[in-house]
Amino acid sequence: MKARKKPVEVEARQLTKENLTEVRKWCGGTFAIEDVTDEVSQEYLTIKTVEGIMAADFGDYIIKGVNGEFYPCKPDIFHKTYEILGEVSE
Repeated sequence: MKARKKPVEVEARQLTKENLTEVRKWCGGTFAIEDVTDEVSQEYLTIKTVEGIMAADFGDYIIKGVNGEFYPCKPDIFHKTYEILGEVSE
């Protein structure tokens, strides 16, 4: 059997340092800073997903699925999978 994924429109926002607060509020995420070494730290957003807690790095897209669930998506996968239709009006 062959099957094709049905076209579904989703809401998505790319996480940046400039929109961190807005995206965090939108998806209910938590900002975290983890020390990688004494000189380097990693900043990311943690998101509750249906598969558990996942981390979103700056540049990742946060997608709101058809059932209202949120999940992060790396930019290369996002652009291979989704066509941008326009901006979301708040």
